[in-house]
Amino acid sequence: MSKIAILTDSSCDIPQELAEKYGIDIMGFHILLDDEDIVEREKYTPEEFYDKMRAARGIPSTAAITPIQFCEKYCQYVDEGYTDVIHVPINRSGSSTYNNAVMAQGMLREERPEHHLNIHLLDPHTYSMVFGWYLCEMARKLQNGAELRHVISEFETQMNKMEIILGPYSLKQMKKSGRISAAAAVMGELMGIRPIITLIDGKTRVESKVRGDDKVIPAMIDLCKKRTEGVEDFDYMIGHTSIPQAAELEKACRKAFGKAPLTTFNLGGVVSANTGPDTLALVYVGKARD
Repeated sequence: MSKIAILTDSSCDIPQELAEKYGIDIMGFHILLDDEDIVEREKYTPEEFYDKMRAARGIPSTAAITPIQFCEKYCQYVDEGYTDVIHVPINRSGSSTYNNAVMAQGMLREERPEHHLNIHLLDPHTYSMVFGWYLCEMARKLQNGAELRHVISEFETQMNKMEIILGPYSLKQMKKSGRISAAAAVMGELMGIRPIITLIDGKTRVESKVRGDDKVIPAMIDLCKKRTEGVEDFDYMIGHTSIPQAAELEKACRKAFGKAPLTTFNLGGVVSANTGPDTLALVYVGKARD
């Protein structure tokens, strides 16, 4: 009989109660901020981390989970009698973590040469609860007796439709992470210009710019409507960094789309280290990509 583990990392932003409910293992990223080495999910709540970013001298940087760490986790699964592990790390194009997981599989063959663990390594092509929500769905279906290959296929199909619109209200982290140019960040802060950014298939793009914080939410919703034209009854989620505009976005989305979001969630440390501590995210199911 199969014994299946589900492994991800803290970029998934799955709330701890859901992780425990569905038996999902989450490995924490290391985040360096003002010389403090922070292991995500171990020391600070998301709100405490946002406050630290706002008060920090510098901006945070993240370190990929290492092959050794992954190999140790795989060895644990082997020793505990697991037959399969579904491993969904952070978006492959945004971190070396995925490649480190590939390296760990080779190390596992050296550490446990007789092992029979099937490692299903999946690239979500995205971040945060954008894949975390559907990872929970995968775990729920497995608990209810669904076939492994079926839930993996469903997950990959779903990830091929997910899109994110970001509305950052501060640009320091966006500049450092390369999401926008340094010149655009400086001019944005001086003139109150806010970029409206898509994150699709691991790639960011500035879709438009608005002047004034009050224009951000309407621009996000307008863009979402355009991107989902022809998609029947699409689902959406709202991510945020515990800023007052989060409630405004949810209210505007309920009015525009005629229904509540699947969930609202906090952007975790890894994600907010790149977007900044004052950001909204509108996540939606778009058209399937080729």
